[in-house]
Amino acid sequence: MSKGKDTKPHIGIFGRRNNGKSSLINALAGQELAIVSQIAGTTTDPVKKSMEIPGIGPVILIDTAGIDDAGELGAKRVAKTREILKIIDFAVLVIAENTFGKTEQDLIDEFEDKVVPFLIVHNKCDLFPITTSLQVELTGKFRVPVFDFSSTQKPDTEKLVTALRLKIPESAYIAPPLLGDLISPGDIVLLITPIDFEAPEGRMILPQVQAIRDTLDHNGINVVCKETEVADLIKVLHPKPVLAVTDSQVFPKADAVVPKDIMLTSFSILLARQRGDFQNYLKGTPKIDDLKDGDRILILESCTHHVTCDDIGREKIPNWLGKYTGKKLEFEVVSGLSRIPREITEYVMVIQCGGCMITRKQIVNRLKPAVDAGIPVTNYGMAIAWVHGIYNRAVAPFVHGNERPGDCM
Repeated sequence: MSKGKDTKPHIGIFGRRNNGKSSLINALAGQELAIVSQIAGTTTDPVKKSMEIPGIGPVILIDTAGIDDAGELGAKRVAKTREILKIIDFAVLVIAENTFGKTEQDLIDEFEDKVVPFLIVHNKCDLFPITTSLQVELTGKFRVPVFDFSSTQKPDTEKLVTALRLKIPESAYIAPPLLGDLISPGDIVLLITPIDFEAPEGRMILPQVQAIRDTLDHNGINVVCKETEVADLIKVLHPKPVLAVTDSQVFPKADAVVPKDIMLTSFSILLARQRGDFQNYLKGTPKIDDLKDGDRILILESCTHHVTCDDIGREKIPNWLGKYTGKKLEFEVVSGLSRIPREITEYVMVIQCGGCMITRKQIVNRLKPAVDAGIPVTNYGMAIAWVHGIYNRAVAPFVHGNERPGDCM
């Protein structure tokens, strides 16, 4: 399940079977969105529900299977439930009957490991009110709100909704700019967009569209051309562009024709900064020089697409890396958010695509096992810039702040 392009806050509802997770969703929505049953295990797979919570606005609630599901099939359901932690912005842990044990503690440990803020709802209080001792213990131990709640007996959702509104991080609502902080109103941004057999017919790829929109949102002026027109265009553009953004595949050509006093980067590097693990990319990219014969590299494509004979992730990057390093390297490509086939420690480097179709939360959590294991991570655009000798120029707008070339330091 992918959060994808949906930028509404994603809230995961977790808890044991029959604790009333689906009933809680219905109470928050004020309507019956989720199937409710007295039979434990009614919800078998995570289910997204787009809804409007009064006082919060549009959100995506994710109803999950019970974290105590049993048996071989139950274990698979629990695994799917835990996968949801990679995409959510906030979690609600539902307990009942004053039961809090290792199952809940393990889940909270995962919340904290993935930096997911949360609160606790003690449901079915009409049958079993929470004990003062348990409420004090949980509030003190985890420093989060603990609500005694009934999803069925005239539920009072106002306090819960208020807590959700205060606790959901602002980053769940507001995406950082793609390039808007690099320009001023009226500035020209030159977008270099090759049109070849990989380009979708009749339209532009998503990162190009996002760059155009972000420029407009910050009152900049877009000028879009193919790489073959850049040299002649720059001669007549006045004022000259303050920023040029290129497709990574024509980075060397763009570097040769874009004057050095104009900032130059790529669509992929813009995405790397906006929604990737940029600081770790900066640390990991230079490790390309340390690659040795037989090293296995993991390439992560975060969307599925038609594979061509000149695919950037499956063909061009492996060929460029092999040529640059002079080493015989092994590559494995995982598309979408599919499970990685090996232990992460069997790879010496991970290269992540721009991630235009997914969220920063997904990318950072996707890369976290590698980062935790000390395995270098990088991004398509940054790796391409490195092997072509233009890395420093490509990341300079972000590494050295927002100063433009020529500005006083």
